[in-house]
Amino acid sequence: MSAPAVEALHRVRTPLTWLYAPGDRPDVVRKALGSGADVVIVDLEDAVAPHRKAYALDATADLLADPHPVPVHVRVHSVHDIPTLAPLPGLRGLRVPKVTHATDIHRIAGLAPDVPLYPLLENALAVEHAYAIATAHPAVRGVALGEADLRADLGVREDSALDWSRGRVVVAARAAALPPPAQSVHPDIGDLDALAAGCARGRAMGFLGRAAIHPRQLPVIERAYLPTPEEVDAAREVVTAAETGRGALALPDGRFVDAAVVEGAHRVLALAARTG
Repeated sequence: MSAPAVEALHRVRTPLTWLYAPGDRPDVVRKALGSGADVVIVDLEDAVAPHRKAYALDATADLLADPHPVPVHVRVHSVHDIPTLAPLPGLRGLRVPKVTHATDIHRIAGLAPDVPLYPLLENALAVEHAYAIATAHPAVRGVALGEADLRADLGVREDSALDWSRGRVVVAARAAALPPPAQSVHPDIGDLDALAAGCARGRAMGFLGRAAIHPRQLPVIERAYLPTPEEVDAAREVVTAAETGRGALALPDGRFVDAAVVEGAHRVLALAARTG
């Protein structure tokens, strides 16, 4: 597929699923590319043992020598990985772990001109600086939490203890005019019911989509985040009313329609119109 064709494909799909694959397992990465995930994240960090890091970087560079129909991001292990990866035509984004300050983003953007950056906020200091990081550079295209590391940094066990941090990142992304963040991974690949429940809760908090560590999680995440037929019908009613009326108005069911409601309805319809 030509580079322009790949670019066009990437523009028409709102990503809901982000599948991690270990960089030292090229076979697993290639399977991930055919899994149906909206974005494949080649992991050079936690998923790769220290003695395999160099091989993982070389294998990932080989993979990214050409563009792919599925966007490929790389979660780097170190800034020293970036000069190798940044010029490659198959690279669609860098996931940058352990970012704590806006200055971290400036440094990385200097190493990877024109590469979209996705900082991962993984400790308390990063969460405190969420908005500064989200607005640090035009190359930042999204932010997300790294919840496993954040949980360890905060010393918390209950999942609900992270809700304040989650809300902080959702608000920071919106304030920075970035897409809503995707949820962090659900580590138990055998408990799909818990995954679905977690996605429903994340959606209610303002997240959009979720990272995954196994292909079996992908359809659960997608179902949870796609609007229901009832939501689509309601959004169409709002948009139609806005097109035929002037100013604020009330729908027959009593809902009040203003500009913010109309904007939300358009987002629902855009998501429902995902291709693929």
